[in-house]
Amino acid sequence: MINEQLIDPQSIVVVGASNNLQKPGGKILHNILECYRGDIYVVNTNQGFVQGVKSYPTVHDLPKEVDLAVIAVAAKYCPSLVKSLIQEKNTTAFIIISAGFSEENAQGAQYEKEVVEAVEAINGCLIGPNCIGIINVNHHSIFTQPIPMLDPAGADFISGSGATAVFILETGVGLGLKFNSIFSVGNSAQIGVEDVLAYLDETFDPDKSSRIKLLYIESITNPDKLLHHANSLVHKGCKIAAIKSGTSEAGMRASQSHTGAMASPDTAVDALFKKAGIVRCHGRLELATVAAVFMAKELKGDNMAVITHAGGPAVMLTDSLSQGGIKIPPIEGPRAELLRSKLHHGSSVGNPIDFLATGTAEQLGEIIDACEKDFDHIDAMAVIFGSPGLFPVREVYEVLHQKMRTCQKPIYPILPSVVNADDDIKYFLSKGNVNFPDEVMLGHALSKVHNSIQPAKESIQMKGVDVPAIRALISGFEEGYLPPQQIQKLFSAAGIPMLKEIFIKDTDELAKHIPDVPYPCVMKVVGPIHKSDVGGVSLNINSSLLLEKEFHRLMAIEDAKGVIIQPMLQGTELFIGAKYEQDFGHVMLCGLGGIFVEVLKDVSSGLAPLSEEEALGMIDNLKGKQILRGVRGQEGINIVEFADIIVRLSTMLRFAVEIKELDINPLIGNENGIMGVDARVRIEKEVK
Repeated sequence: MINEQLIDPQSIVVVGASNNLQKPGGKILHNILECYRGDIYVVNTNQGFVQGVKSYPTVHDLPKEVDLAVIAVAAKYCPSLVKSLIQEKNTTAFIIISAGFSEENAQGAQYEKEVVEAVEAINGCLIGPNCIGIINVNHHSIFTQPIPMLDPAGADFISGSGATAVFILETGVGLGLKFNSIFSVGNSAQIGVEDVLAYLDETFDPDKSSRIKLLYIESITNPDKLLHHANSLVHKGCKIAAIKSGTSEAGMRASQSHTGAMASPDTAVDALFKKAGIVRCHGRLELATVAAVFMAKELKGDNMAVITHAGGPAVMLTDSLSQGGIKIPPIEGPRAELLRSKLHHGSSVGNPIDFLATGTAEQLGEIIDACEKDFDHIDAMAVIFGSPGLFPVREVYEVLHQKMRTCQKPIYPILPSVVNADDDIKYFLSKGNVNFPDEVMLGHALSKVHNSIQPAKESIQMKGVDVPAIRALISGFEEGYLPPQQIQKLFSAAGIPMLKEIFIKDTDELAKHIPDVPYPCVMKVVGPIHKSDVGGVSLNINSSLLLEKEFHRLMAIEDAKGVIIQPMLQGTELFIGAKYEQDFGHVMLCGLGGIFVEVLKDVSSGLAPLSEEEALGMIDNLKGKQILRGVRGQEGINIVEFADIIVRLSTMLRFAVEIKELDINPLIGNENGIMGVDARVRIEKEVK
């Protein structure tokens, strides 16, 4: 949908342009005139000239055809203006700044619908309405400030909110971020964040295109499109960070399954971003800080040297990095002592390297050189240097600037004195550097980027899952929770191991199956959804006498329809679940079962279908992963088999969207294998 006329127009008309720079129509014309070199036209019914540009009273009076129209007039006039520009001036690209459309009322929604229909009828392009515009190297069709200096190595920034885009730009400019283009899509009447990302993917040039993409998203209307193009860009070498706001759980349907209770629209966003390779952020400063990390040299190891002249910030940074898995290893030995001899008395080189408040630019250079050349186990450096306001620090920042360009190891500058050293920081940023004024935010952002993994290629791992059999079974099932026998058939078709069970409905069947019962066994009531809550589970049944006694007790429970008897297994309790989220598909959860899922909620999420690599990554993200590997003499589980079951389940769900909720809790795992013990599956079919 995005066309050349929007990106590189040969002519632009501003409809509603003004001489008043405090109005959107005035400021947007001013910004266009600052850099644009093509033909500029103005439509203003009351002025002969606007900001020195000849003005025409109507679109009809324009002397030539126009590629791009930027419109800043009341919403009610926009449909007729757009149609006139299309029919009379062959205009195929539009940016509508005006508000008063679908975000306001039904009449505004009708105006918006008419505009979109007119634009789409000619395969044209519409940004907005209710947006601040766009900026690229060809034109600055935007009515706000700041307009950053553009750089091909800077970030492409796409925002669903104009005001938020301004605030993020302000935050980013303050850190020294560079930008390549800015798109504010407003109401996304035709083109949304996903569409702009698709354009950046489809036109990506490895020699010219920016490799950093920043997104602010209020509504994901096409998750599959976002996933596909983000995944594609990451595999082309790009880095993407995004904020997704508006993930309130208000209005969620009450759920009877563990998965339904824990999974939410926000969980779906997390899973989507993880699958797409997007680093998720939750605020403007975090997004800007992650972007600044993207622009620095990549941290390729786990070991950081913290260089400081102030103890407190170094401690806080060390804590933040350590919590994110980045190590601050000791620095010792003869070379460390040699470095100490070059510093003031009382300096510490153990890491953090503290060269005191009286440290000099020359000493900073010695420390950086030692970390670069002498300490092989150091992978990167964070340098904290502020100012108490007693003396200028520009010489220190000049050394830092030079070392950041000559060292192979990344250097992350933390210059916190944004008041005392304001001029010196501006000088540092003017040389193309970024600054991380808050050490804890840097530690958090750097850890998040460092721990992100390359997304899997888009594919479905079938693993022998019998799709025709699954579809046949689903078509024959009634809506609601499936009975155990149907769950067994469904999982068998997917190759998901489930413990064999005996289903007993009455005393005659019990007498018939008593010789077949394996002891010790487990008995579970069939009927009530939450068996444990009604005392519907009996463990360690080791005799026929106790078997009969417990059968009668269980059948006396309200809504009991029968009893399941299973062998009692020994091992670690596990959990796998899934919930269908509209548009996103199935959100998968895995974790330890029992108390870990019910109370501690130690679960990890992913978006179906999952690859084996993604499933292993989900398991590795669990806080209790050491339990799965075996700890303090306790037997671990077969993690590869656990991942295999997760993948099989995700593949099955890809072809069974009628399954809206699913729990397997528990599975019992040990080093020899994993077996599902209890499961709950809810079917909901579309109304025909």
